[in-house]
Amino acid sequence: MAAPTIRKVLVLGAGKIGGTVADMVAEYHRLPVTLSDRQHARHEPDDRLVTRTIVDVEDDASLADAFAGHDVVINALPFFLAARVAAAARSAGVHYFDLTEDVAATTAIRALAVGSDSVLMPQSGLAPGVIGMLGAHLAGRFETLYDLHLRVGALSRHATNGLRYNFTWSIDGVINEYCHPCAAIAQGQLVSVPPLEGHETLVLDGDTYEAFNTSGGLGTLCETLAGRVRNLDYKTIRYPGHRDAMKLLLHDLRLVERRDLLRQVLENAVPHSREDMVIVFASASGLRGGRLEQETRLARIHGGRLRGVDRTAIELATAAGVVGVFELLSSGRLPSNGFVGQEQVALDAFLSTRVGSCYAQLAESTAGRTSAASHHGTTFAHTWPPQARRRTRKEPHT
Repeated sequence: MAAPTIRKVLVLGAGKIGGTVADMVAEYHRLPVTLSDRQHARHEPDDRLVTRTIVDVEDDASLADAFAGHDVVINALPFFLAARVAAAARSAGVHYFDLTEDVAATTAIRALAVGSDSVLMPQSGLAPGVIGMLGAHLAGRFETLYDLHLRVGALSRHATNGLRYNFTWSIDGVINEYCHPCAAIAQGQLVSVPPLEGHETLVLDGDTYEAFNTSGGLGTLCETLAGRVRNLDYKTIRYPGHRDAMKLLLHDLRLVERRDLLRQVLENAVPHSREDMVIVFASASGLRGGRLEQETRLARIHGGRLRGVDRTAIELATAAGVVGVFELLSSGRLPSNGFVGQEQVALDAFLSTRVGSCYAQLAESTAGRTSAASHHGTTFAHTWPPQARRRTRKEPHT
C-alpha cells in the first residue's frame, strides 16, 4: 500500500481528549496540527506545531473552510456529530478518523465510505478501537475459537461516593453506552443484549471489580468474527456496586426515558476526577494443537506528562489508539481509501508505532498463556511516555 502524503492534520474538538490527540501528533510526528472547536475553554498560546482556531461544525461553510489545507481530520467531538463531520471529510477528500462508540454513527459512516477516495475509519480509540485489534489478534491464535471476552474500564483510582465512580471522560459517552443495546455473539448467533445486564465479578491480580454489558465497545468485531466464535462479548469494568446504582437511576427512576434530565443529575452530582487508571483485559479460549487452552492479556495504563502537560490515563490511552492508526495510514500500512475497521489492523503493527508502547503490555507473554484449567493473569503498569522524550510546548522543535 502506498503511503499518502500528509502535510497537515486537523483535530476537531479541543477538549481533554482532542488536546491530547493534537499534542501527540505534534510530539511524535512533527507535523503541524490545527486544533479547532466552537470555542476554547481556556486560552493557551499557539506553538510552532499546534494552532488553535474556531469552527462551527454545524455550519457547512465553516466546516468546509476548516478542512481546507488539511490531509487528515481526527474527530474528537461528541458522537452525535460524527456522521456529519465524516460526510464533509469524504466530500473534501480528507482522511477521517474518530473515537465514537455510537453504533448508528458508525453505520452511517460505513455507508458514506462506499466509493470514497479517502479513508473513513471511525471507532479508533480504546473501546471501540484497540480492544478490537486485541480481540482479532487473540482470535487468530486458535485453530478453533470457543469464547472471546473483552473487558475495559476507565476508573477513578479513589471512588468514595455511592456510585463508586467519578467521570474520567465524556458524560454523554457514558450515558450513550449505558442506554443502547449491545452487540454480542451467543452460541454462534449474532444477538443484541441489554445494557447493564450480564453482570459478573472479576478478580484481576487480587483486586475485585464488576463488569456488565455496555454498547459500542466491539465496533464491527461481531460481524468480522461471525461464524468463527461460539461466544463473544464486551463489558465495561467498574467497582462493585456501580451497576446497581445506575440501574436504580436508569430503570427504577426511569431516567433512561429522560436523558437530558439524567445528564443534569450526573453533571451536578458526580465529580470529575483526573486521578484515573485504565484496565484492559481479554480472555480467549479454544483448541490449539488439539488441546483446550485459554490465553489472556491484562494491562493497566496510568497517566503521565505529554509536552509538559499532565494527562490522564484515559486521555493517553484514547489518543494513542487513534494516533497509532494515523501513523499506520501515513506509513502506507492501512488501506488508502474506504471504510477500515479496527480489527483490520494487526495488533503487532499497532504496537510497533511510536505511540503503541502505551499498550506494550498487550504483547504476547508466556504469563498470559495457560491451559484452561489453570488460568491466572499478569498485571502491568505503564507511565507515559516510556522514552525520555519530554519536550514542553515552549521547547524548540528540531
